[in-house]
Amino acid sequence: MSERVDQSFDSGAQETESGSSNQLPSTYYSTRNSFCYDFNNSTYKENDDIFSLNCTPTNGNHRMRNETEETILGGSCDELGKSLNRQSCVLSFYDAVSSLYFRDGIRSIDFVIVWDEFDQEASTYRCNEMRKTFESNLQKEGLHLEYECDEFNGLHFIKISTPREVLRRYSEILKLRMPMKEVKGLKIPPARQNLFLQEVNSFFKKIVNRYYVNPVIFPPMKHKFTAVYSRDKEYLFDIDSPDFFTPATRSRIVQFVLDRTRFTVDKEDDFAFGIERLTAEKAYSAAYPLHDGTLKTTDSMRYLLYTEWASVKKIFHYQPLDYIKEYFGVKIGLYFAWLGFYTHMLFPASIVGLLCFAYSWFTLYSNEPSKDVCTSNYTMCALCDHFCGTWNLRDTCFHSRVTYLFDNPSTVFFAVFMSLWATLFLELWKNYSAEITHKWDLTSLDIQEEHPRPKYLARLAHVKKKSLNFVTNTVEPRVPFWKVRLPATIFSCSVVLLLIIVAMAAVLGVVLYRMSLLTALYGFSNNSMVTSYAILLTTATAAAINLCCIVVFNWIYIWLAEYLTEVELPRTQTEFDDSLTLKIYLLEFVNYYASIFYIAFFKGKFIGYPGNYNRFFNSRQEECGPGGCLLELCIQLGIIMIGKQAVNSILEMLFPLFYKWLNTIRVHVGLQKTPTEGRNLSRMHLQWVRDYKLVQWGPRSLFPEYLEMVLQYGFVTIFVAAFPLAPLFALINNVFEMRLDAKKLLTLYRRPVSQRVRNIGVWYRILDSISKFSVITNAFIIAFTSNFIPKLVYQLVVSDDHTLKGYLENALSKFNTSHDPQNYVNITICRYPDYREPPDSPDKYNYTDLFWHILAARLAFVVVFENVVALVIIIVRWCIPDMSPKLRDKIRREAYITNEIIIQHEAQRVSKLSSNELIRTEEHDLELDNANHWSRVLESSLTPYDFDLEVHGSPMSPAMGTSSMGPVEL
Repeated sequence: MSERVDQSFDSGAQETESGSSNQLPSTYYSTRNSFCYDFNNSTYKENDDIFSLNCTPTNGNHRMRNETEETILGGSCDELGKSLNRQSCVLSFYDAVSSLYFRDGIRSIDFVIVWDEFDQEASTYRCNEMRKTFESNLQKEGLHLEYECDEFNGLHFIKISTPREVLRRYSEILKLRMPMKEVKGLKIPPARQNLFLQEVNSFFKKIVNRYYVNPVIFPPMKHKFTAVYSRDKEYLFDIDSPDFFTPATRSRIVQFVLDRTRFTVDKEDDFAFGIERLTAEKAYSAAYPLHDGTLKTTDSMRYLLYTEWASVKKIFHYQPLDYIKEYFGVKIGLYFAWLGFYTHMLFPASIVGLLCFAYSWFTLYSNEPSKDVCTSNYTMCALCDHFCGTWNLRDTCFHSRVTYLFDNPSTVFFAVFMSLWATLFLELWKNYSAEITHKWDLTSLDIQEEHPRPKYLARLAHVKKKSLNFVTNTVEPRVPFWKVRLPATIFSCSVVLLLIIVAMAAVLGVVLYRMSLLTALYGFSNNSMVTSYAILLTTATAAAINLCCIVVFNWIYIWLAEYLTEVELPRTQTEFDDSLTLKIYLLEFVNYYASIFYIAFFKGKFIGYPGNYNRFFNSRQEECGPGGCLLELCIQLGIIMIGKQAVNSILEMLFPLFYKWLNTIRVHVGLQKTPTEGRNLSRMHLQWVRDYKLVQWGPRSLFPEYLEMVLQYGFVTIFVAAFPLAPLFALINNVFEMRLDAKKLLTLYRRPVSQRVRNIGVWYRILDSISKFSVITNAFIIAFTSNFIPKLVYQLVVSDDHTLKGYLENALSKFNTSHDPQNYVNITICRYPDYREPPDSPDKYNYTDLFWHILAARLAFVVVFENVVALVIIIVRWCIPDMSPKLRDKIRREAYITNEIIIQHEAQRVSKLSSNELIRTEEHDLELDNANHWSRVLESSLTPYDFDLEVHGSPMSPAMGTSSMGPVEL
């Protein structure tokens, strides 16, 4: 088409569904600020090469020529795009609703792919050919493509719509569970509850009613029976319902096609497929489904979630999980369900932690060892060689009082409580997760039904050995064990081990820094104030440096873990994610917790004594403060935990904002002062242009969110004996984290493609391992890091009045400075914290009998603590089932009903009668009979035996019905 296009021309031509070059002219109307819903005069055939549509506006009247123009277009879109003069191309106008559809106003936009003309690599002949082949193959798959006129900024938008035939075909391939036709008269009664529990729940609901999900804004979703979709059994499904294929289902199917479509005719290139590869090759710049409107489109689900869920004003309200699942998919819905449940469980832990901390405040000035430190006049031995001198124990008065806040009898109680809390949290989550799994129809989801990853099949394309997958009944290549699997596993383990050593080296560097700084503060500072706070200052700065190292190492670990996982050739995406998760968490575990483990279990444990110190690199090892290392452990834990949360919260908002800013600049490139500037700016409000400005939500974008929470869970449980306020800080962070993640998803990211998962995956096993490991760590922290056991032994064995009077004198040993004259001048006796014989004893500087009593008590406490907690954990797990009996019966009952509904539809299909009147009469009687039958089944509390009899045709009792015919016989 060489002639000049009229000024009212709508940008881009209508693309034929078959991609044929013999395209007939298409007729349509382009309307401004209106949308065509009346298609009485339209004809549309999805599989034909001819598309003809006469669209009449909603009000039934045609607009004036300057607003609406009937245009007849001919030729393909490629030819049209080449022939158009960009200066004379006047663009079409859409409103917020119409920009979610093709120009015909019928077919919805399920996906958008974009390429950039101003990108030199994207404009090369190679990329042009790849795009041409790729789009041609998409059309051969049955997808509909519609091309927008090239923008002034060089962006080319290609809209994709999925016809019903493609949806049907791939729903069967993906084994999607779809809602079945409803049985008329079938009612599901509400679950029966204990009367006492009902009263308690009703009373509780009255108190927190204002924080529940508003049923007016978010009406409860109706339960539907589902079955695996099959085109051979479409009579089971309400296929004609406009909502049968939801937007999430449509985008998932398109993503599946995009990931597996080839973009070259060269059969030897095994990896020449998938939109991900094309994006990496710069042939396309983006591919994404559309949000259902803007943040100001009041009738969109996006706006509703933004105002009623992501708002900071709703931080104390329950989440509309069903609607989150419907909009973002099951995987993201499960994450927010787990995060909300975890946050709710932090409430009791935070309250108990606050009570324990309050107890320590109220008893602070009645603690005998702290008062003795503040009133003592003991001369302490030097803390370093050559530069340090003796110092007075009274200078650490503030240090000893702060130590008592975290090292007191309530610490033991809180450690036991948190061990039980962790078990209760996991067991209750399993129970709650079972309800969500059933509610969202994930109970029968089998991971073996998942399709292999395209990269997995491509890398094994030339493998001759193949095996039959018993579950899917398909022949798949088998990974060679000796040539591929074993070398990849050895290589992966070696690299992970190397990275662990690097993390340990970083911890060692921080230790050397701490030793050097402490020596400098004690040796070169004449300020008593600096000397008295040297330990606190050194610990705080070292923890800050360690946090910086952790943040830097995180980037390296994630990149290497992804590469190693790809080398291992996991079959499915779920297996890939689980393997990647284990690697990264192991590396992050060492990265975050190595310095904390050092302070808790190694620092100050093997230092020796004055005159005979155990040296490391010819230097003395670090010593704990007079009150032990628990305060330093608390400071290290608090800075890393709170600092990590603050840094992550800032970065996870700044990075998307930065990338969104880059995309926005890219969209506005080329908008110069032209006569059509107003129309060009109006193009910026199209939904696909708005969404292009947002950041792509990758397949593993949820991983850092889980990782952050699981690492936090480790701080809350593994080292909670040292920091009882950890649950409180975690609660405060999570309350805002939920809304921050929600706002980020709705405002900064493109709409994710829906993913179906059965549970939170490998993260549950990691949480369970952390909970079990926390029992051991807390037992050892209380026994060996805190002073709880030495004080307890002193009260029971040494003290005459069973108090802590004289404990300080008992816990300090004496050293004669004449045995080490280089470091001491004009001082005869100095003190150091240990249980050793005095210098005038025949066994001078050897351990006293009290030391061995305390060591035996420490070991006994570990054994008793772990066994008592383990016993209680077993009892808790036995009392709380993974799935409630009522839910198990409900699932079983619904499985029977689903099966019988299928049989009923089968019977109706094969037993068609010739007389239409007879058919109508029989069907009416059948519907009434079956409606009564299923209502009796659902409303009656039957034993499994009676239930089997009822659904298979035997009556429950004469009073319940007179018909003895079951659905099968009918």
